[in-house]
Amino acid sequence: MKVTITSLELKGIFHFFALSAKALKITRQLKTTNCVAFKTQGFLKMHYTMTLWNSEEELKEFARSGAHLEAMKSSAQIAKEIRVITIDAEKLPSWKEAKTLLEKGKVYSYA
Repeated sequence: MKVTITSLELKGIFHFFALSAKALKITRQLKTTNCVAFKTQGFLKMHYTMTLWNSEEELKEFARSGAHLEAMKSSAQIAKEIRVITIDAEKLPSWKEAKTLLEKGKVYSYA
């Protein structure tokens, strides 16, 4: 199974409203997939997600379609930095472990 962990640091707290609108659409999309489990956490400028998938193919299909794809295309408008890591795991890690894993994740920085 695959777990994807993501952090998103907003450029400013007022971008939270745009993030919330995108997150609602992404969550609706996620509920139509075979995602096994997901968790979100966030406050002010820092936001995190974790998703558990049966396969890498299902994960990629979700990430590269619909509301998630549209959000990725416009992420530079609201995000200062995005970090992503995908690991093999049978369940979602704790938030503490997830944040430690993200230190080794792929980093996308936006000016």
